[in-house]
Amino acid sequence: MSKRPKSPERQDPQKAGHDPGAPQGEQRGLGRRDFVKLIGGTSVAVSSGVLSGAAILPVEVEAQTAAGKVFGPGAVPMTLRVNGQPKKLTLEPRVTLLDALRDHLHFTGAKKVCDRGTCGACTVILNGNAVYSCTALAIDAAESGADILTIEGLAPEGQLHPVSAAFVENDAQQCGFCTPGFVMACKAYLDHHPNPTDEQVKTALGGNLCRCGTYVGVRRAVLNAAKHLKGGRA
Repeated sequence: MSKRPKSPERQDPQKAGHDPGAPQGEQRGLGRRDFVKLIGGTSVAVSSGVLSGAAILPVEVEAQTAAGKVFGPGAVPMTLRVNGQPKKLTLEPRVTLLDALRDHLHFTGAKKVCDRGTCGACTVILNGNAVYSCTALAIDAAESGADILTIEGLAPEGQLHPVSAAFVENDAQQCGFCTPGFVMACKAYLDHHPNPTDEQVKTALGGNLCRCGTYVGVRRAVLNAAKHLKGGRA
C-alpha cells in the first residue's frame, strides 16, 4: 500500500515573503497579515483626515477672511437698492438676483425662463446697464451698492414709460412673456444710443429672444420710442 504524499508545509503568515537569505533589493511577497495591517493603517489615515477636517476648516476660513469677506453658507442679511428704495433681506449667498426679486421682493416683471443667461426674459438694468438677473448674485448687487431698476420702476403707477407705450403702439408683443425683458433692454440701449438705426437695434437686441417672433414690431417700437425720448425726457 502506497504512502500518502506529505502535504507541503504551511508557511507562517508572519514570515510570508521574508527570506533572510534572499538577495538584498529583491521584492518580497505580501502576506495576509501584512495586507491587513496595510489596509488598517490606510483606514486610520483616511479617518484621521476626515476627522481633522473640523480643525482644518476654521484655519481655511481665517485665511479667506484675511483676504476678503466670507459669506454663508447660511443666510446673511443684505440690502438691495431696487427702484430707488432700499430693500432689506436675509438670503443665502447663492440666491440669484432674479430669485431675490421675484420670490422675496415680489417684483415679478423679470421672468424666469431659461435660468442660464440665454433668453433675456429676466433682463433688468443694473447701474445703467442691461443685465441678465439670473446670472447675477443678489449678494454681489448688495455688496456693491448697485442701483437696480426693474420694469415696475420705469414709470409711476398707472402710467407707461415711452418705451412701454411704443411697444403697445407698434404691436411689439403677442404672449407678452418676453416683453418686460425686451422693454428693459431697449430702455438701457436708448439711454446710451439715443439715435439708433434699425440695423443697430437689431444687433443690440440679439441677446433677447421672442418665441412668438415679434422682432419687426420690437425694432419699430425702439425707433419710435427714440423719437419720444429726445430732448432729455426719461
